[in-house]
Amino acid sequence: MRDRETIIQALTEPGIVAVVRAGRPLAVEPLVEALLAGGVVAIEITLTTPGALEALAVAVRGFAPRALMGAGSVVNAAQGKAALAAGAEFLVSPILRPELVPLAHGAGRPVMLGAYTPTEAQAAHEAGADFVKIFPADGLGARYLKAIRGPLPHLRLVPTGGVDLTTLADFVRAGCPAVGVGSSLISAERLERADWVGLTELAGRYVAAMREARAGRMARAGSGSGVG
Repeated sequence: MRDRETIIQALTEPGIVAVVRAGRPLAVEPLVEALLAGGVVAIEITLTTPGALEALAVAVRGFAPRALMGAGSVVNAAQGKAALAAGAEFLVSPILRPELVPLAHGAGRPVMLGAYTPTEAQAAHEAGADFVKIFPADGLGARYLKAIRGPLPHLRLVPTGGVDLTTLADFVRAGCPAVGVGSSLISAERLERADWVGLTELAGRYVAAMREARAGRMARAGSGSGVG
């Protein structure tokens, strides 16, 4: 079993967390296989998806340790316990729920708490969250996250919502160690068509974009220019 620090490292390399939210039960095995083939290893199944816990358990049994399977949309301790029992290696909440921290850490798992404001983000950090999920990030943008990290550079912010191939590099330049990518990667239409080949190709593009953005950020840092 991977320890918490190993899981944290896996969440940040390559730093793409695929957020799976579906309106009906998932064909989880081909979905996970397609994402892995594209280089995305961190996969979050939201508990709002019908049969989410069953899908999570199937994925853990079939793909560990190649895939890093987590549970998203966890809004209370009961859901957190159920997700951990199903094998979740990380928990993600869209809201600030400090009670999830001792629950996850007690099981040796990292947790990402949701926040929207700087005060909420700092409160999540002080509660012990390993990452702070900024959600929804589409109305805020990378400049907002960069502004938060100005006075609060210790925060590990992970934007979800509004992350796509055109905005990913901006979030990396803002100092985000990872991003959550939902419908721009795993759309309802793609799931409906079972377009696994297309999903693999798109996942590969996200991984390549993340690596390119990080390389560019390091190059700018090495040249002494600011991050913009």
